[in-house]
This record gives sequence, structure tokens and C-alpha cells, in this order.
Amino acid sequence: MKIYRNFNIEKKFKHSAIAIGNFDGFHIGHQRVINRAKKISKMKRIKFGLITFEPLPVMFFNKNLKNYRLDNLDQKILSLKKYGVDFLIIKKFNKKFSNISASNFIEKILYNKLKCKLIFVSKNFKFGKNRIGNISLLRDKEKKFFYKTIIINPLRRKTKIISSSLIRNMISKGKINHVNRLLNRHWTIEGFVKRGEKRGRIIGFPTCNLCLKDYIIPQLGVYSAKIIIDKKTQRKGIINIGYRPTFDKKKLILEAHIFGLKKNLYDKKIKIMLIKFIRHEKKFRNILELKKQIAKDIKIAKQV
Repeated sequence: MKIYRNFNIEKKFKHSAIAIGNFDGFHIGHQRVINRAKKISKMKRIKFGLITFEPLPVMFFNKNLKNYRLDNLDQKILSLKKYGVDFLIIKKFNKKFSNISASNFIEKILYNKLKCKLIFVSKNFKFGKNRIGNISLLRDKEKKFFYKTIIINPLRRKTKIISSSLIRNMISKGKINHVNRLLNRHWTIEGFVKRGEKRGRIIGFPTCNLCLKDYIIPQLGVYSAKIIIDKKTQRKGIINIGYRPTFDKKKLILEAHIFGLKKNLYDKKIKIMLIKFIRHEKKFRNILELKKQIAKDIKIAKQV
């Protein structure tokens, strides 16, 4: 997959089919869009690419919105590679880009720069300054700029539309088993191990500490997990996400206790795949009570 940070793509990728969207989390609804777009592109014998934005537009416009994302950019790129996208355009979303009118986006980017033949979008797609552009405008410009708009209806499960917003809501409620089904994989938090206070080591359960950064904050508490170290080594473990009320801490942190690990992983990048919610965060009366509960949590996690 060829990656571009602007719209100056190679000639071989012009006159292609292109899907446009945030694709945060790349859930089964997104996967359906990609699979359908690839199928149609193959029938038309044209390349298939995707336009996405960094940062997410909603986070650009709301600077106070911090913990929101389902995936970071690297995770999104990896997902798209696995689904066989020919090229990816990651457009930096800044003030200048946000001020492009909807009509100019169609003419100067989709037509002049990319020469799109097919454009795949969701039915509620909005674009251009003040989000004036919509499906009607895209269709009105089709004949003038020689492209075809294809609307992908949202995927539903029973009465609910599968969306990134739905998945964020489920994560905040600890419904990780449902989340993993909607993602078609385990929801994963990745980051670099930070040096902590080594309190876990003192009480007999050493942990790796990660900051959540821009990830959506899950239901606070303990989860069973799988941890990937050095891109290949996979181990089971438990994680605690919270403020460590037993020790009167106020900073949110993710602590991972990895079963069978005896070396430290400071400054190494690890991936934590959440498997199942075990219990809510709780303040214990003393360290002995905490240790007994951790032992119970580990027993449950190993059974999972």
C-alpha cells in the first residue's frame, strides 16, 4: 500500500475509486465498505484508494476533546494494509484545509488532483467549510467532473447502526466482548512502557505502565488481556485502568501485569489486547486486601 501525505499522487493511482472517511477503529461497518469498494474497483479494473484525516476533524475543532480515539494512526494504517487498499492519502487536517469550500474540494482535489472515477461515502457524509457539502452536492457535480458517487448504507445489528460512536460507548461501559465482535478483532491499546513508582513490584505483582494518550477511556477497572511484546512475543495478563484509589492517586494510568514476565520493558512499545472486563475499580482498606483481590483477578483471567 502506497501512503501519501498530500493529494499529489502518482499517475497510476489517478482515475481510481476512492473511499473518504475517518475510519476510526476500522470496525465491521468500515470493513464492509472496503470490501464492497474493492469488489467494484476490480470489476471496473481500476485502483482503489482511501482518504482519511489526521487529526480526526472532531478533535481538531474541539481542542478539549482528548480521550476519544479507538485506534492511533499506525493501527489504522496496519488495518488498511491487511484489507488490500492500493493507496492511502492521510491529509493533515488543519485550519487551511478546513476552510476549503465544498465545491473547491470536489473540483480542485477530487477532480484536478485525483481524477476520481468512483467516490464511496456514507449517506451522512459532510465535507467542506462549515460542513456545507453533502451527498446531494456530490451527485450534482458528477457529470461535470466525470465521477460516480456510491453510497454505502450503514451496517446494522438488530436495531443498532454499527458506528465508531457506538463502539466508544460500549468501551466506556466495559462491554469489551461486544466491542471485539464489532471490530472483528481485539480492541488494542499500544504505547511505550513508562517508569512508575515500582509499587507493583513491592507488593509482588510487577506492572508495565502506559499512558492512554488519546484513546477512549474504558470502564475503569480490571480486564483480562493479551500483551504483545517486540511484535511477536505474546503473553496473557491482567490490566488495571484507573486512578489507584487505594494509594490516593489522581492520575489515570494503565497498569499491565504480564504472566511469567521477569524482565523490565521500560521504553519498549507493547500492545495490549483487551479480552474481558473482570471487575470495577475499588479502593481497598490496605495492601493485604489489595493483594488478595489481585490474586483472585489473576485466577479469573487465567480461566478466561
